[in-house]
Amino acid sequence: HEVIIESADHHATLATMVEDASVNHVPVTTGGKGKAALRAFYRDVFIGSWPDDLQMTTTNRVFGRDQLVEEAHLRFTHKQRMEWFLPGVPATNRAVEVDFVIVVQFRDGKLAAERIYWDHATVLRQTGLSRA
Repeated sequence: HEVIIESADHHATLATMVEDASVNHVPVTTGGKGKAALRAFYRDVFIGSWPDDLQMTTTNRVFGRDQLVEEAHLRFTHKQRMEWFLPGVPATNRAVEVDFVIVVQFRDGKLAAERIYWDHATVLRQTGLSRA
């Protein structure tokens, strides 16, 4: 199974998904369900907001028959709004390092559901939005 996680083309991304696909960035509940909602999400929110200095390193990947679980370490500078990651927060210009766990389920060879988890408290501390 091939997963396009950060395609610059929302059409190419949607072509990898079933009609009723769902995407959920669990800590902040961004994403959508169904191609119409996901088209708007990828076009208007997600694609284009990835930091230009993003470094993403896969640390572990486990494949099942119809599932993939990936652990990845991300490092970037929060130089622009990222509504999918920090909704309503203007750029803080702070460095962020956080681990993601990405769970992808497939149906008929296409993405059916994707859930992405990260420690949001760590992100809030690193961006200066929380002292806890």
